[in-house]
Amino acid sequence: MKRDHSKLICDIGELTALFTDTSNLDGLLQNIVEMIALHMEADVCSIYLFYEDRDELVIRATKGLLPSSIGRVTLKPGEGLTGLAFKELRPVIDGDVAQNPHYKHFSGIGEEKYASFLAVPILRGQTRIGAMTLQSKKKNYFTPEDVNVFRAITSQLATTIEMAKLLISLDTPQRTETVPVVKDLSLKFIKGRVGAQGFADGKSAFVTAPSLEMFKASALEAPMTLEDLRAAAASAEKDLEAMQGQIEAKLFDVAALIFAAQIMMLKDKAFIGAMEERVRTGVHPVTAVKDVVQAYVARFASMSNDFMREKKYDVMDVGRRVLDHLTGVSYAAGQLAGKVVIAQELLPSEVLKLSSQNVAGIILLSGGVTSHVAVLARSLDIPLVITDTPSLLDVPADTRILIDADLGNIFIDPDKDVVARFAEKEQLRAKAGETRLLVRPQTLTQDGTRVHLMANINLLGDAAVAEDYAAEGVGLYRTEFPFIVRSDFPAEEEQYVIYRRLVEMMKGREVTFRTLDIGGDKILSYYDHSKEANPFLGLRSIRFSLRHKDIFAQQIRAILRAAAGDVGRGVRIMFPMISSMDEWLEARAVVTDCVAELKANQIPCQDVPTLGMMIELPSVLPMIDALAMEAKFFSIGTNDLIQYTLAVDRTNEKVADLYTPHHPSVLRALKQVADAAGRHGCDLSVCGDMAHEPKYMPFLIGIGIRKFSLDARYIPKVQSRIAALDMQQAAAHAGELLNMLRLKDIEAALQKMGSDGE
Repeated sequence: MKRDHSKLICDIGELTALFTDTSNLDGLLQNIVEMIALHMEADVCSIYLFYEDRDELVIRATKGLLPSSIGRVTLKPGEGLTGLAFKELRPVIDGDVAQNPHYKHFSGIGEEKYASFLAVPILRGQTRIGAMTLQSKKKNYFTPEDVNVFRAITSQLATTIEMAKLLISLDTPQRTETVPVVKDLSLKFIKGRVGAQGFADGKSAFVTAPSLEMFKASALEAPMTLEDLRAAAASAEKDLEAMQGQIEAKLFDVAALIFAAQIMMLKDKAFIGAMEERVRTGVHPVTAVKDVVQAYVARFASMSNDFMREKKYDVMDVGRRVLDHLTGVSYAAGQLAGKVVIAQELLPSEVLKLSSQNVAGIILLSGGVTSHVAVLARSLDIPLVITDTPSLLDVPADTRILIDADLGNIFIDPDKDVVARFAEKEQLRAKAGETRLLVRPQTLTQDGTRVHLMANINLLGDAAVAEDYAAEGVGLYRTEFPFIVRSDFPAEEEQYVIYRRLVEMMKGREVTFRTLDIGGDKILSYYDHSKEANPFLGLRSIRFSLRHKDIFAQQIRAILRAAAGDVGRGVRIMFPMISSMDEWLEARAVVTDCVAELKANQIPCQDVPTLGMMIELPSVLPMIDALAMEAKFFSIGTNDLIQYTLAVDRTNEKVADLYTPHHPSVLRALKQVADAAGRHGCDLSVCGDMAHEPKYMPFLIGIGIRKFSLDARYIPKVQSRIAALDMQQAAAHAGELLNMLRLKDIEAALQKMGSDGE
C-alpha cells in the first residue's frame, strides 16, 4: 500500500503541535522524530546534530533505537552512511544496509534488525545543521518519492532544529546593558504614499530594537516569588502559541513557524532555569529576567552567523513578554492590537506577526508602494502609508494617530474636526464596500465589447476575495511569497500542496503562475545576494531561476503536478523579466525536461503546459513580433516596464515623482506590444498597477487590450469605468495620447477624458 505523505507536508497545524505537546527542547526533538516515523511509516527516525567545535555528528533524538544511543553515538563527516549524506549534501538510500561497505554498525543500540536505510542532510540555506535518518525492518522499503518527501520535511524543520541545537548548547555570557534614547517631537499632518488602502485610528506604537529598560525600578518594589516567574513564563508561552494558531488559520500558504524561536526559548530549561536560579539566590524576579535576557542577547549579538545574530530580537521580545505577565504592565511589542505601528523598515515575516496581533495600521519609513511588504499588507487588509519622515519615530508612544491610507494622509493627535471628518468618511467607505455585491458577472463596454477582469493573487486567502468580487480567474499568482517568509527554499512537495489548493479553489478557471520573482526589493533572508550595488539590475527573477536550475525545476514540477487532471486545465506558467529569445528558450527547455521527467516516473502532471512571459523590459520591444510567435501569452508588468523604460527606481523616494505611467515612451511601448500580440494571436493582459487605475482604462482598451489582472478589490470601480466607455471614443483617445510628446499635454487629456466619462 502506497504511503500518503500529504498530511505531513505543509501541515502547519501539526508542526505547531510539536511545540504545544512538549515542555522542553529535548522533548521537542523527540516529538519531531516520532511524528516523522509515524507519517513515513518507518520503524526508526533519528536526528543527528553537527557540532563544529569537535567536528562531529551526534544523535540527539531517536524513535526506534535504544534511548542509550542519544548523546553516545557520534560520527565524523563522511563516516558511515549518515556522515556521507552530511558531507556530500545529498540523500543516501540503501535497501539492504548490512551489505553496504560504507555502513557503520553500532552495537548495543538495537539497529541490527533494520535493513532499509535513508539519510538526508539538514540544511538551512548553506548552513549545515546535521542529518536525519529513517530505517525499516523491510528490505528495499524506501522509494524515490520517500526521498523527496523526507527532504521536504527536513527543509520545513531545519530552522526549528537549528534553534533547538543552539539553545541546548548556549552558555551564559556576561550581561550587557543598553540604554534607549527617548525623544519627543510634535507633528500634526504628514502626506505620505498609499501602500495598502484603508482607514486606521489608534494609539502609536513602534517596532524598533527592543529594550527592557522601560520596566522601571518601581517594578522591583512589588513582592514576587519563584512561582510568579514560572506562571509568567507559562502565560507568555500560551500567548505565542495562540498567535501562531491565529496566523495559521488565516495564512496556510505562508504561515511558517514564525514564532518558533520564541516558543523554544520558553521551553529551554537552561534559559528559564537561569532565571529561576537567580531568584533562589535572592534576586528579584524582574531583575533575574532582565539579567538572563541581556546575557543571551549579548551571546547572540556576538555570533558570526547573520541569521542567528538577528535572533537577539526574539530573545528580547520573549523577555518583555515574560515581564509583561510578571509585572502586570504591558510594554511588549506583542501588545499591539488596535494600534498604529510606526517602523523604519519591516520584513515580510514581521508583517505577518503584526497581522496576527491585529494592528490597526502601519506607517513605514522606507520602501515603495510596489514593494513586497506593501503587497503583503494589501492581502492582509492592513492599512499602510509609506513616508520618508524619520521624525515620526520621535512621536511619543500612545499618541492618537489617524491614517487615511486611501489618500496617504497621516494625522498626529488630530483635533475634533479631523476626527469627525474621519468618522464620516469611514462610514461612506463602509457603504462603498457593499459595491462588491453589485459586480456584474461579465464586464462590457457601453457598446457591448467584452473585457475580462482577472485577479492578482499574493496569498491563498486572496482567492476568496477574488470570488467575492466575481473575478474571472487568476491572471497573476505571485509564487514568491511562500519563499520570502520562509527561512529556506520551500521544497517541491511544500510548493505542490500550496499550488494544488489554489488550482482546486479556482475549479478549472484560468490560473497563471508566475515563476519565482525575487531580487530587487524582494530579498530572501537565507540566500546570499552578495549586497548587489544595483539589485534591480542584478540577479533577479528569471535570471535567478536560470542560474539555479535545481530550484527552478522544483517549482516547475510542483506547478505541473498541481495542474494535473481536468481541474488544472486553466493553469498557465509565466516567466518574469524575460530579456531575450535565449532566456525564453532556456526557460521553456526546463519545463520540457520537467514534463519528461514526471511522465517517465508516471507522476500525474499537465503534459502540454501553456507558457507565456512577462513583458517588463525595453529590450524585448525590438523583437516583440518574434516573441509573440513563440509564446502563447504576454502579460505586461507595467510597474517594471515603467521603471526600466524611464530608469527610475520605483522604491526610491527621491525620484518617485519621475515614475510616470503615462510617459509617451511607456504609452508607445504598450501600443507596440498590443499590436504584435494582435498580429500573431498571442493572448495579452496587463497585470501591473495601471490595470487598476480607471483613468488609464480608455487608453488601454483603445489600443486593443481586453484582459486585465488586478487586486480584486479594485474590480468594482474598474468595471464601472469600462461600462461607461464607448469603443470609438476610447480608440480616438488612445490615438490622441500616442501623438503627444509632453507630459503636461497627456495629463490634461487624461483629466478631460476622466471628467467626460465619469
